[in-house]
Amino acid sequence: MQKCFPFVHYSIYSFLHLPILAFTHPNIHAFSTMQRRHFLQTLAASSAVSVAAVAAPKPIIKPPRLKVGDTIGLVCPAAPAYSREQVQIMVESMQALGFKIKYGPRMWERYGYLGGKDTDRAADLNEMFADKSVQGILCVHGGWGCARLLPLLDYEMIRRNPKVIIGYSDITALLLGIHSQTGLVTFHGPEGAATWNEFTVSYFRKVLMEGEAIFYENPKEKDDNLTQTKDRVYPINGGTARGRLLGGNLTVLCHLLGSKYVPDWKGSLFFCEDVSEAPYSMDRMITHLKLCGVLEQMNGFIFGKCTRCDVGDGGYGSLTLEDIWEDHIRPTRASPPTRGP
Repeated sequence: MQKCFPFVHYSIYSFLHLPILAFTHPNIHAFSTMQRRHFLQTLAASSAVSVAAVAAPKPIIKPPRLKVGDTIGLVCPAAPAYSREQVQIMVESMQALGFKIKYGPRMWERYGYLGGKDTDRAADLNEMFADKSVQGILCVHGGWGCARLLPLLDYEMIRRNPKVIIGYSDITALLLGIHSQTGLVTFHGPEGAATWNEFTVSYFRKVLMEGEAIFYENPKEKDDNLTQTKDRVYPINGGTARGRLLGGNLTVLCHLLGSKYVPDWKGSLFFCEDVSEAPYSMDRMITHLKLCGVLEQMNGFIFGKCTRCDVGDGGYGSLTLEDIWEDHIRPTRASPPTRGP
Protein backbone atom coordinates (compact mmCIF):
# COMPACT_ATOMS: atom_id res chain seq x y z
CA MET A 1 0.00 0.00 0.00
CA GLN A 2 1.23 3.49 -0.80
CA LYS A 3 0.12 6.88 0.51
CA CYS A 4 0.20 9.35 -2.35
CA PHE A 5 -0.14 13.05 -3.02
CA PRO A 6 -2.25 14.60 -5.81
CA PHE A 7 -1.29 13.73 -9.39
CA VAL A 8 0.34 10.53 -8.42
CA HIS A 9 -1.09 7.09 -9.11
CA TYR A 10 -0.61 7.32 -12.86
CA SER A 11 1.76 10.28 -12.84
CA ILE A 12 5.15 9.85 -14.44
CA TYR A 13 6.48 12.75 -12.38
CA SER A 14 5.22 13.34 -8.87
CA PHE A 15 5.89 12.74 -5.21
CA LEU A 16 4.69 10.01 -2.88
CA HIS A 17 5.51 8.12 0.29
CA LEU A 18 6.18 4.40 -0.01
CA PRO A 19 7.02 1.64 2.48
CA ILE A 20 10.59 1.46 1.20
CA LEU A 21 13.97 2.36 2.59
CA ALA A 22 15.60 5.40 1.01
CA PHE A 23 18.61 4.47 -1.09
CA THR A 24 21.93 5.52 0.37
CA HIS A 25 25.54 5.46 -0.80
CA PRO A 26 27.49 3.83 2.08
CA ASN A 27 30.83 3.67 0.23
CA ILE A 28 31.55 7.38 -0.25
CA HIS A 29 34.98 8.27 1.14
CA ALA A 30 36.86 11.55 1.54
CA PHE A 31 39.16 12.57 -1.32
CA SER A 32 42.05 14.96 -1.33
CA THR A 33 41.73 17.88 -3.75
CA MET A 34 44.08 16.21 -6.24
CA GLN A 35 42.35 12.86 -5.93
CA ARG A 36 38.92 14.44 -6.33
CA ARG A 37 40.01 16.39 -9.42
CA HIS A 38 41.47 13.25 -11.03
CA PHE A 39 38.36 11.25 -10.10
CA LEU A 40 35.98 13.83 -11.57
CA GLN A 41 38.01 14.14 -14.76
CA THR A 42 38.05 10.36 -15.16
CA LEU A 43 34.33 10.13 -14.42
CA ALA A 44 33.52 12.89 -16.92
CA ALA A 45 35.58 11.20 -19.61
CA SER A 46 34.04 7.79 -19.02
CA SER A 47 30.41 8.91 -18.76
CA ALA A 48 30.17 11.91 -21.07
CA VAL A 49 27.85 10.09 -23.45
CA SER A 50 25.38 8.87 -20.82
CA VAL A 51 25.35 12.17 -18.91
CA ALA A 52 24.73 14.15 -22.10
CA ALA A 53 21.85 11.82 -22.96
CA VAL A 54 19.89 12.54 -19.78
CA ALA A 55 17.64 15.56 -20.03
CA ALA A 56 18.18 18.18 -17.33
CA PRO A 57 15.09 18.45 -15.09
CA LYS A 58 12.60 21.01 -16.37
CA PRO A 59 10.28 23.05 -14.13
CA ILE A 60 7.22 20.96 -13.34
CA ILE A 61 4.09 21.74 -15.36
CA LYS A 62 0.85 20.20 -14.10
CA PRO A 63 -1.98 19.97 -16.62
CA PRO A 64 -5.45 21.19 -15.61
CA ARG A 65 -7.73 18.56 -14.10
CA LEU A 66 -10.29 16.95 -16.34
CA LYS A 67 -13.94 17.74 -15.64
CA VAL A 68 -17.32 16.57 -16.87
CA GLY A 69 -18.03 18.13 -20.24
CA ASP A 70 -14.36 18.22 -21.33
CA THR A 71 -13.31 16.82 -24.70
CA ILE A 72 -10.94 13.86 -24.88
CA GLY A 73 -8.88 13.45 -28.05
CA LEU A 74 -8.28 9.91 -29.28
CA VAL A 75 -5.01 9.13 -31.08
CA CYS A 76 -3.15 6.04 -32.29
CA PRO A 77 0.55 6.91 -31.88
CA ALA A 78 1.65 3.27 -31.98
CA ALA A 79 -0.49 0.36 -33.25
CA PRO A 80 -3.53 1.08 -35.44
CA ALA A 81 -7.16 0.96 -34.31
CA TYR A 82 -7.88 -2.65 -35.27
CA SER A 83 -11.53 -2.87 -34.24
CA ARG A 84 -14.24 -0.26 -34.72
CA GLU A 85 -16.33 -2.07 -32.11
CA GLN A 86 -13.52 -1.77 -29.58
CA VAL A 87 -13.17 1.93 -30.32
CA GLN A 88 -16.93 2.37 -29.93
CA ILE A 89 -16.80 0.68 -26.51
CA MET A 90 -14.00 3.07 -25.58
CA VAL A 91 -16.06 6.06 -26.75
CA GLU A 92 -19.09 4.91 -24.77
CA SER A 93 -16.91 4.44 -21.67
CA MET A 94 -15.61 8.03 -21.95
CA GLN A 95 -19.14 9.32 -22.51
CA ALA A 96 -20.28 7.44 -19.40
CA LEU A 97 -17.67 9.46 -17.49
CA GLY A 98 -19.20 12.66 -18.88
CA PHE A 99 -16.64 13.44 -21.61
CA LYS A 100 -17.03 14.37 -25.24
CA ILE A 101 -14.82 12.67 -27.83
CA LYS A 102 -12.76 13.99 -30.73
CA TYR A 103 -11.02 11.63 -33.13
CA GLY A 104 -7.55 12.37 -34.41
CA PRO A 105 -7.90 13.22 -38.11
CA ARG A 106 -5.65 10.28 -39.06
CA MET A 107 -6.74 7.87 -36.32
CA TRP A 108 -8.04 5.21 -38.73
CA GLU A 109 -4.96 5.11 -40.93
CA ARG A 110 -2.74 2.06 -41.04
CA TYR A 111 0.80 1.42 -42.19
CA GLY A 112 1.65 -2.21 -41.47
CA TYR A 113 1.74 -2.63 -37.70
CA LEU A 114 1.63 1.15 -37.20
CA GLY A 115 -1.34 3.50 -37.09
CA GLY A 116 -0.09 5.42 -40.14
CA LYS A 117 3.21 6.95 -41.21
CA ASP A 118 5.37 8.57 -38.51
CA THR A 119 4.67 12.10 -39.76
CA ASP A 120 0.91 11.49 -39.68
CA ARG A 121 0.85 10.01 -36.19
CA ALA A 122 3.05 12.82 -34.88
CA ALA A 123 0.80 15.38 -36.59
CA ASP A 124 -2.26 14.00 -34.78
CA LEU A 125 -0.48 14.37 -31.43
CA ASN A 126 0.78 17.88 -32.17
CA GLU A 127 -2.65 18.97 -33.36
CA MET A 128 -4.39 17.55 -30.28
CA PHE A 129 -2.06 19.50 -27.99
CA ALA A 130 -2.57 22.68 -30.04
CA ASP A 131 -6.38 22.28 -30.21
CA LYS A 132 -7.94 24.56 -27.58
CA SER A 133 -11.17 22.54 -27.65
CA VAL A 134 -9.38 19.39 -26.41
CA GLN A 135 -8.58 19.06 -22.68
CA GLY A 136 -7.13 15.54 -22.54
CA ILE A 137 -5.46 13.01 -24.86
CA LEU A 138 -6.12 9.28 -24.61
CA CYS A 139 -3.99 6.84 -26.57
CA VAL A 140 -6.04 4.01 -28.08
CA HIS A 141 -3.39 1.26 -28.18
CA GLY A 142 0.19 0.51 -27.31
CA GLY A 143 2.14 -1.92 -29.46
CA TRP A 144 5.17 -0.26 -31.06
CA GLY A 145 5.96 3.02 -32.77
CA CYS A 146 5.93 5.85 -30.23
CA ALA A 147 9.72 6.16 -30.06
CA ARG A 148 9.73 6.88 -33.79
CA LEU A 149 7.67 10.02 -33.10
CA LEU A 150 9.89 11.62 -30.47
CA PRO A 151 12.02 13.70 -32.88
CA LEU A 152 8.84 14.90 -34.66
CA LEU A 153 6.95 16.41 -31.72
CA ASP A 154 6.71 20.17 -31.14
CA TYR A 155 7.83 20.27 -27.52
CA GLU A 156 7.69 24.04 -27.16
CA MET A 157 4.07 24.04 -28.34
CA ILE A 158 3.28 21.16 -25.97
CA ARG A 159 4.87 23.06 -23.09
CA ARG A 160 2.62 26.05 -23.84
CA ASN A 161 -0.49 23.86 -24.01
CA PRO A 162 -0.28 21.46 -21.06
CA LYS A 163 -2.88 18.69 -21.13
CA VAL A 164 -3.46 15.30 -19.57
CA ILE A 165 -1.98 12.56 -21.77
CA ILE A 166 -2.46 9.00 -20.62
CA GLY A 167 -1.47 5.51 -21.70
CA TYR A 168 0.88 2.62 -20.93
CA SER A 169 2.97 -0.05 -22.64
CA ASP A 170 4.59 1.52 -25.75
CA ILE A 171 3.06 4.89 -24.78
CA THR A 172 5.85 4.97 -22.16
CA ALA A 173 8.10 6.45 -24.86
CA LEU A 174 5.75 9.42 -25.31
CA LEU A 175 5.20 9.92 -21.58
CA LEU A 176 8.91 9.98 -20.76
CA GLY A 177 9.89 11.86 -23.89
CA ILE A 178 7.33 14.61 -23.41
CA HIS A 179 8.10 14.90 -19.71
CA SER A 180 11.87 15.02 -20.20
CA GLN A 181 11.62 17.69 -22.89
CA THR A 182 8.91 19.90 -21.38
CA GLY A 183 8.47 19.16 -17.65
CA LEU A 184 4.82 18.28 -18.25
CA VAL A 185 3.39 15.74 -15.80
CA THR A 186 2.27 12.75 -17.87
CA PHE A 187 0.17 9.80 -16.73
CA HIS A 188 0.94 6.09 -16.90
CA GLY A 189 -2.57 4.70 -16.87
CA PRO A 190 -5.25 2.93 -18.89
CA GLU A 191 -5.29 3.14 -22.64
CA GLY A 192 -8.57 3.70 -24.40
CA ALA A 193 -8.84 0.02 -25.28
CA ALA A 194 -8.28 -1.05 -21.66
CA THR A 195 -10.98 -2.49 -19.41
CA TRP A 196 -12.79 0.42 -17.76
CA ASN A 197 -13.88 -1.46 -14.65
CA GLU A 198 -14.63 -0.08 -11.18
CA PHE A 199 -10.99 -0.24 -10.05
CA THR A 200 -9.69 1.68 -13.08
CA VAL A 201 -12.49 4.24 -13.14
CA SER A 202 -12.14 4.93 -9.43
CA TYR A 203 -8.47 5.92 -9.71
CA PHE A 204 -9.04 7.74 -13.00
CA ARG A 205 -11.59 9.98 -11.29
CA LYS A 206 -9.56 10.47 -8.12
CA VAL A 207 -6.31 11.37 -9.87
CA LEU A 208 -7.31 13.11 -13.09
CA MET A 209 -10.64 14.70 -12.15
CA GLU A 210 -10.56 15.27 -8.39
CA GLY A 211 -6.83 15.62 -7.71
CA GLU A 212 -7.15 13.64 -4.50
CA ALA A 213 -4.28 12.69 -2.22
CA ILE A 214 -4.98 9.06 -2.90
CA PHE A 215 -4.20 5.95 -0.91
CA TYR A 216 -3.27 3.30 -3.43
CA GLU A 217 -3.64 -0.41 -2.76
CA ASN A 218 -4.01 -3.52 -4.88
CA PRO A 219 -7.42 -5.16 -5.30
CA LYS A 220 -8.21 -7.58 -2.48
CA GLU A 221 -10.01 -10.52 -4.03
CA LYS A 222 -9.84 -13.95 -2.45
CA ASP A 223 -12.39 -15.55 -4.79
CA ASP A 224 -12.96 -19.04 -3.32
CA ASN A 225 -9.54 -19.18 -1.66
CA LEU A 226 -8.81 -18.92 2.04
CA THR A 227 -6.32 -16.13 1.46
CA GLN A 228 -5.43 -13.69 -1.32
CA THR A 229 -3.57 -15.38 -4.18
CA LYS A 230 -3.45 -12.59 -6.81
CA ASP A 231 -2.02 -9.06 -6.72
CA ARG A 232 -0.08 -9.71 -3.54
CA VAL A 233 2.57 -7.26 -2.32
CA TYR A 234 6.13 -8.56 -2.02
CA PRO A 235 8.45 -6.15 -0.15
CA ILE A 236 12.22 -6.54 -0.49
CA ASN A 237 13.65 -3.80 1.78
CA GLY A 238 11.54 -2.13 4.43
CA GLY A 239 11.50 1.57 5.23
CA THR A 240 10.21 4.83 3.79
CA ALA A 241 11.24 6.78 0.69
CA ARG A 242 10.16 9.95 -1.04
CA GLY A 243 10.89 10.94 -4.62
CA ARG A 244 9.69 11.65 -8.13
CA LEU A 245 7.65 8.79 -9.60
CA LEU A 246 9.33 7.89 -12.91
CA GLY A 247 9.10 4.81 -15.08
CA GLY A 248 6.82 2.82 -17.35
CA ASN A 249 7.09 -0.27 -19.48
CA LEU A 250 10.50 -1.82 -18.82
CA THR A 251 11.27 -2.91 -22.38
CA VAL A 252 10.33 0.44 -23.92
CA LEU A 253 12.17 2.37 -21.21
CA CYS A 254 15.37 0.37 -21.67
CA HIS A 255 15.35 1.12 -25.39
CA LEU A 256 15.25 4.86 -24.65
CA LEU A 257 18.35 4.80 -22.45
CA GLY A 258 21.19 6.63 -24.14
CA SER A 259 18.83 9.05 -25.88
CA LYS A 260 17.92 12.56 -24.79
CA TYR A 261 14.31 11.49 -24.21
CA VAL A 262 14.79 10.09 -20.70
CA PRO A 263 14.55 12.11 -17.48
CA ASP A 264 17.11 12.54 -14.74
CA TRP A 265 16.61 9.47 -12.52
CA LYS A 266 18.34 10.97 -9.48
CA GLY A 267 16.22 10.61 -6.35
CA SER A 268 13.39 8.93 -8.23
CA LEU A 269 10.94 6.24 -7.23
CA PHE A 270 11.42 4.03 -10.24
CA PHE A 271 8.44 1.92 -11.33
CA CYS A 272 8.05 -0.53 -14.19
CA GLU A 273 5.86 -3.25 -15.64
CA ASP A 274 6.03 -5.62 -18.60
CA VAL A 275 4.33 -8.49 -20.37
CA SER A 276 5.41 -11.79 -21.95
CA GLU A 277 9.08 -11.51 -20.98
CA ALA A 278 10.96 -14.59 -19.78
CA PRO A 279 12.94 -14.22 -16.53
CA TYR A 280 16.27 -14.16 -18.42
CA SER A 281 14.97 -11.22 -20.46
CA MET A 282 13.87 -9.38 -17.32
CA ASP A 283 17.30 -10.07 -15.81
CA ARG A 284 18.97 -8.63 -18.91
CA MET A 285 16.91 -5.44 -18.77
CA ILE A 286 17.40 -4.89 -15.03
CA THR A 287 21.13 -5.48 -15.57
CA HIS A 288 20.99 -2.86 -18.34
CA LEU A 289 19.45 -0.38 -15.88
CA LYS A 290 22.21 -1.16 -13.39
CA LEU A 291 25.01 -0.72 -15.94
CA CYS A 292 23.49 2.61 -17.04
CA GLY A 293 23.54 3.83 -13.43
CA VAL A 294 19.77 4.05 -13.02
CA LEU A 295 19.51 1.74 -10.01
CA GLU A 296 22.17 3.59 -8.04
CA GLN A 297 20.35 6.91 -8.52
CA MET A 298 16.88 5.86 -7.42
CA ASN A 299 15.37 6.20 -3.96
CA GLY A 300 12.96 3.33 -4.45
CA PHE A 301 11.87 0.63 -6.91
CA ILE A 302 8.33 -0.55 -7.62
CA PHE A 303 7.51 -3.42 -9.93
CA GLY A 304 3.87 -3.59 -10.91
CA LYS A 305 3.30 -6.87 -12.71
CA CYS A 306 4.85 -8.97 -15.44
CA THR A 307 1.96 -10.76 -17.10
CA ARG A 308 2.89 -14.11 -18.66
CA CYS A 309 6.47 -13.87 -17.40
CA ASP A 310 6.67 -17.22 -15.64
CA VAL A 311 9.55 -19.65 -16.07
CA GLY A 312 7.33 -21.79 -18.34
CA ASP A 313 7.97 -25.17 -19.88
CA GLY A 314 11.55 -26.39 -19.87
CA GLY A 315 12.51 -23.73 -17.36
CA TYR A 316 14.14 -26.02 -14.82
CA GLY A 317 17.07 -24.18 -13.31
CA SER A 318 15.85 -20.75 -14.43
CA LEU A 319 15.98 -17.77 -12.13
CA THR A 320 12.62 -16.46 -10.97
CA LEU A 321 11.60 -12.81 -10.81
CA GLU A 322 12.10 -12.97 -7.04
CA ASP A 323 15.68 -14.17 -7.61
CA ILE A 324 16.28 -11.22 -9.92
CA TRP A 325 15.00 -8.71 -7.34
CA GLU A 326 17.23 -10.31 -4.72
CA ASP A 327 20.28 -10.09 -6.99
CA HIS A 328 19.81 -6.57 -8.31
CA ILE A 329 17.42 -4.59 -6.08
CA ARG A 330 18.09 -5.73 -2.53
CA PRO A 331 21.76 -4.58 -2.59
CA THR A 332 20.64 -1.04 -3.47
CA ARG A 333 18.50 -0.96 -0.31
CA ALA A 334 15.71 0.53 -2.40
CA SER A 335 12.76 -1.75 -1.95
CA PRO A 336 10.05 -2.60 -4.46
CA PRO A 337 6.62 -3.37 -3.05
CA THR A 338 5.94 -5.70 -5.98
CA ARG A 339 3.03 -7.88 -6.87
CA GLY A 340 3.66 -11.52 -6.28
CA PRO A 341 4.12 -14.15 -8.96
